[in-house]
Amino acid sequence: MYNINWSTKSRKQFKRIDRHDRLEILDAVDTLQDLPNAKNVLALTKHKYDYRLRVGNYRILFDADSEVKIVAIQEVKRRDGNTY
Repeated sequence: MYNINWSTKSRKQFKRIDRHDRLEILDAVDTLQDLPNAKNVLALTKHKYDYRLRVGNYRILFDADSEVKIVAIQEVKRRDGNTY
């Protein structure tokens, strides 16, 4: 079981999203507690963060530490040409 930590930046971005999408994002982030089996997760290469989670039009960018079992949510962004 992984612990989920939100960065200050990701919390601010999350608060700007409308309520319906926030609920979907929270449900998806909860699945990251079982990280190896989480759906819609892609390992990123040549990127600042290790992984991304796709939730509708939003992307949750995060790092994971398998030794201490922590998922660190770094950014929550609406998908566009500059997301990656």
